[in-house]
Amino acid sequence: QVQLVESGGGWVQPGGSLRLSCAVSGSIFSFNVLAWYRQVPGNQRELVASSPRYGSRWYSDSVQGRFFISRDPAKNTVDLQMNSLKPEDTGVYYCNGEQMNSSGSKLNYWGQGTQVTVSS
Repeated sequence: QVQLVESGGGWVQPGGSLRLSCAVSGSIFSFNVLAWYRQVPGNQRELVASSPRYGSRWYSDSVQGRFFISRDPAKNTVDLQMNSLKPEDTGVYYCNGEQMNSSGSKLNYWGQGTQVTVSS
């Protein structure tokens, strides 16, 4: 059964850094796409960073140059390194994985989310 479990959230001051980790069942390379989203209560869930199996990693304009997504084969995780954090980075961060079944349909799986708070 596919499961995604996030960890590493917490409180940090503006300008600080935090590293989130998403433990993935099975192989991280079995997913067409692994990605990180974030959400503030009352707002839509926002795609922050994406790591496709093939192709280039993608970042939203608001985090470009500050965040970095990576797959770690040794830990079988997808991680999000967050640097130069700003108060507007505050939110619940979710891990997402996309697979395809035998009929070619896309399947999406979500983690439970981890809270990130950036404040003085």
